Amino acid sequence: MINFEKTTLSNGLEVIVHTDMNSQMCAVNVLYKVGARDEDPEKTGFAHLFEHLMFGGSDNAPDFDGPLQMAGGDNNAFTNSDITNFYDILPVDNLETALWLEADRMAHLTISRDTLEIQRKVVLEEFSETCLNPPFGKVWHHICEMAYEKHPYRWPVIGSTPDHIERASLEDVKDFFTKWYGPNNAIITISGGVKADRAIALVEKYFGGIDKRSFERKLYPQESNQRGKKTHHDRGQAPIDCLYMAWRGSDRLSEDYYAMDLLSDVLSGGRSARFFENLVLDKQLFASIDAYISGTADPGLFIVEGKPNEGVSLETAEAAIKAELDQIIQEGIDASELELQINKAESQMKFSEVNNLHKAMSLAYHEALGDAAMLQTEMDRYRAVTPDKVQSLAQQMLTEEQCCALYYHKS
Repeated sequence: MINFEKTTLSNGLEVIVHTDMNSQMCAVNVLYKVGARDEDPEKTGFAHLFEHLMFGGSDNAPDFDGPLQMAGGDNNAFTNSDITNFYDILPVDNLETALWLEADRMAHLTISRDTLEIQRKVVLEEFSETCLNPPFGKVWHHICEMAYEKHPYRWPVIGSTPDHIERASLEDVKDFFTKWYGPNNAIITISGGVKADRAIALVEKYFGGIDKRSFERKLYPQESNQRGKKTHHDRGQAPIDCLYMAWRGSDRLSEDYYAMDLLSDVLSGGRSARFFENLVLDKQLFASIDAYISGTADPGLFIVEGKPNEGVSLETAEAAIKAELDQIIQEGIDASELELQINKAESQMKFSEVNNLHKAMSLAYHEALGDAAMLQTEMDRYRAVTPDKVQSLAQQMLTEEQCCALYYHKS
């Protein structure tokens, strides 16, 4: 149980504080409710670009990292399709340093031609290193394009093409910042050895004077049912054959999400899971195989990724995966294997609650979904999943006509 206090400042900034007086450290997490799905289809990659630009300095703190490190702290950030998240970890006595830095870049971020050009080069280099040069670098481009036709999940977080970042003007970038990076589109969570009233007073001190932004969040277009299997073949660039299979699943707030997550664990959650026991150890068809979910706020993906052993064709590999899935569709799963994965999920959740940063990020994320209090009942939703529920979900989701298959051929 993670106890917390929550309030909203007059400018719309949501503030959540979890007090742990046993800790001399604290985590400050600032979540902006903007991700790749909020981008213009012709100007993708901007949320990821801003993950970098936000470290480029602000009016009163030209160097973000320096003051934080001098205060004994560390920081980082990440972007996904739904959110952009920044976090700082530092001694609780120096909490104000992190709040001052975060508030200054929210209110007075430096967006100049020089900073844009520096971060543009960084992002374009990252695009090359992660997407254009590696043999499997465009996996998410291919999968997203197949799985989504209308929803902005149809491009990956890094962007659909480097051209969009290459062409981004200073005005484009400033407009994106002004629209999304304001207090009324942000959640700040603090977890550590500080009383809630003091933490909230400090947030008010540093963030209270920042003006709210005017913006309108458009409804994200939803996908219609897929009417036939989609395939894409990539030949000659990969060192080994590889197979990806993806199906659209549930949104993050659906009860089906928990069944979908546990289904992926039943298939590949450890050495006792079905894929490893049957396809790696017993039949020796795969060098590695995994099942996982994208976990996005809107309907996400259930993905199976497998690298067949030498001499095993992609056709044979796909047939073996389908046989494993069909067995669950037709016969279901045992209560014991489901209970094992539920227990693992509970163990992982309890372990994450030991860490102030994990608590701060989890509270912010659940608040972005709708209410931080959902975190308290998360495990109840996993425990409510039954073998019949997993089988029913598999029957609805894992059909041939709803599959998107990506084949990497080494030659």
